[in-house]
Amino acid sequence: MTELVTTQENEHYTLITMDDGKANALSFDMFDALNAALDTAEATGKVVIIAGRPGKFSAGFDLSVMGAGGEPMIRLLRTGAELSVRLLSFSTPVVLAVSGHALAMGALLCLSADYRVGMKGNYKLGLNEVAIGMTLPWFGIELARARLDETQINDAVGLAHVYDPDSAVSAGYLDEAVEADQLIHRAVELAEGFSALNMAAHKATKARVREPMMASLEEALRRDFEAGDSAIAASN
Repeated sequence: MTELVTTQENEHYTLITMDDGKANALSFDMFDALNAALDTAEATGKVVIIAGRPGKFSAGFDLSVMGAGGEPMIRLLRTGAELSVRLLSFSTPVVLAVSGHALAMGALLCLSADYRVGMKGNYKLGLNEVAIGMTLPWFGIELARARLDETQINDAVGLAHVYDPDSAVSAGYLDEAVEADQLIHRAVELAEGFSALNMAAHKATKARVREPMMASLEEALRRDFEAGDSAIAASN
C-alpha cells in the first residue's frame, strides 16, 4: 500500500506531504497519518509545511464514510474538527502548500493554518457542503467566520460559492497564489523566514490572538458533538 503521508525533515522546517494517489480524501487512515507526522514535526520544534499531491490538495472528507452516516460519519467529522483545532494552536507556524483543489474539509484546513500558499490554475477552493446536501457543522461555520472576508461569508458558506486560487486570496482561503513551479519553493522560503521566530513567543502570542476564536470553536464542538450527535445526523 502506498504511504498516505510522507515526512521530510530539513534544517529549518518539516515538510509533510499527503498523497493517496487520488483526491487526497480525508479518511480515518489519512487523519491518523497526518497526526503521526505532526507528532514527529512537533517534537523537532521546527516550522511545518503541509502539501498535497499535484493538482489536488484535498477534496475533503472520505465520502464513503460520510455517505454511510451514523457513528462513523460523526467520528470522522470530529476527527477533522480536532485536526483544525490542533493546527490553529500548533506550537510552530504551519504553512500550507495548497497544490490544487481544496474542497469541504480540504478548504477548512486552509482556514486552520498560519499561512496558505495556493497554486495558480484551474483549481477549485471552497465549502461546497450545501451543494452536496450537507449542512456545514458548527465548527466549520466558526472557522469561516474567523478566517474568511466578512463580505464573502454568505456566498462562501450559505451559497457554496467555489473560488479559483486568485479569488480565494480575496475571500480568505489563501494568503497568496503562485505559479505551479514556484509553490514548494515559496512555501519553503516562507518556512525558512518563519524559522527565525522565537517559537515560545510565537505560540503564546498566537494563543492570545486566537483566544476568542478558540472559545467560539470550543462552543461549536460542544454543539456539534456533545449537545447531541443526532443534530448532525439529522442535518445530512
